[in-house]
Amino acid sequence: MGKETSTGLKLLGALRPIMALLPEVAEPDKKYTPLKTRAIWTGTVLLVYLVCCQMPLYGVTSTAGSDPFYWMRVILASNRGTLMELGISPIVTAGMVMQLLAGAKIIDINQNNKEEKALFEGAQKLLGLVIALCEAFAYVWSGMYGDVDKLGAGNALLIILQLTFSGVVVLMLDEVMSKGYGFGSGISLFIATNICENILWRAFSPMSMQTEQGTEYEGAIIALFHLLITRDNKIQALQQAFYRSGYPNLNNLLATVLVFLVVIYFQGFRVDLKIKKNGVRAHETPFSIKLFYTSNIPIMLQTALVSNFYFLSQLLYKKFKGNFLIRFLGQWQEVEMGSHSVPVGGLAYYISPPREFFEIFTDPIHTILYIVFMLGTCAIFSKTWIEVSGSSVRDVARSLKEQDMQRPGHRDSIPELKRYIPIAASFGGMCIGALTIVADFLGAIGSGTGILLAVTIIYGYFEQYSKEKAQNGGEGFF
Repeated sequence: MGKETSTGLKLLGALRPIMALLPEVAEPDKKYTPLKTRAIWTGTVLLVYLVCCQMPLYGVTSTAGSDPFYWMRVILASNRGTLMELGISPIVTAGMVMQLLAGAKIIDINQNNKEEKALFEGAQKLLGLVIALCEAFAYVWSGMYGDVDKLGAGNALLIILQLTFSGVVVLMLDEVMSKGYGFGSGISLFIATNICENILWRAFSPMSMQTEQGTEYEGAIIALFHLLITRDNKIQALQQAFYRSGYPNLNNLLATVLVFLVVIYFQGFRVDLKIKKNGVRAHETPFSIKLFYTSNIPIMLQTALVSNFYFLSQLLYKKFKGNFLIRFLGQWQEVEMGSHSVPVGGLAYYISPPREFFEIFTDPIHTILYIVFMLGTCAIFSKTWIEVSGSSVRDVARSLKEQDMQRPGHRDSIPELKRYIPIAASFGGMCIGALTIVADFLGAIGSGTGILLAVTIIYGYFEQYSKEKAQNGGEGFF
């Protein structure tokens, strides 16, 4: 069945009048926006996001209950009880759904066709808005902001509208970035900011709390100096600073630094294929295929899948914990310290990382299933992504052909590209999953997923800036 008669495309075409009602960011007037202007736009978008992260929701009576997204907030760039409650969850979830539909050829889209691509992006934006509305309703109905009866219909509706509106704001901010006004995408910017903020806070937080050993500070480095000053036994103070449980310790901080360095090292793994322009007797130029061919996309899609599953499982377990199917999906228990729940049984437990290092050995089945799940999903998402994002073997070969470029001594670039791109996609995805697992096992701050996302995003910004600065004759921000 051709693209013209594709059922998926017909459905998207039928939704076109609704898509026309959605707000849209205009394309930049110039084909190339100066670096200084893009830096200003990036800073402005980030400022709007940070302000929304501090603006509390109006009409909330209580946020003291269990937080179903506690483990995912850093990665989803969300902040509880504020306009950024949903974070980037609607965008990422909508992107995952649309890409999977395209990968399964339910929506047979030609990314090189501008009209079909615009239709696809409009449908993704509409789906993101619908998901934001559904998530807002689910949050209120689950009692995250207080009992619905106590909230009242007016306040409940107002909270839903606020969350949905903030979802639209995030969609627009991301569109501002992705259309070339800023650097990269809004999703990447928000994730990196939130993760770096979380790591700095865990390292230097001045918040104090009373424990059995006395007063302690939350920040790992602040706690180190406080313990060395206040404890008579300096060796014991150092041991507590490195190994204390329940709060960030120096081992967590060192593991975070180690994972940062390892990921940066892996960023340099690539294969350079020599290509040249037909009919031009010039020197050959390298075409690089990186180990992380799909960058951080696999872990972002995997995070969206897990976060939505966690939320749904906790919501259902809270309402129907006696049901066998619900218990099979996940069993949850609130922890003594902190307003969040942890999975203790069901599928949710086996796809979650071990909470303690020694749990790797005490519950090997959990550890093995978690490793298989992480490696498998990352590899599958990575392989699927290249087929639907215009970066598959045939898409790259077509792009080289359009530029009149080819491998020296080869009429067809496809066989050569087939040797590297599929392996880089699947194996690179597995490496991303493996790095995430190692970081989780070491207890790195912000979770292995968060650190991996932060490093790949920041490294991507550095590469983009360096490349554009070189193309611009060495002119930077200043």
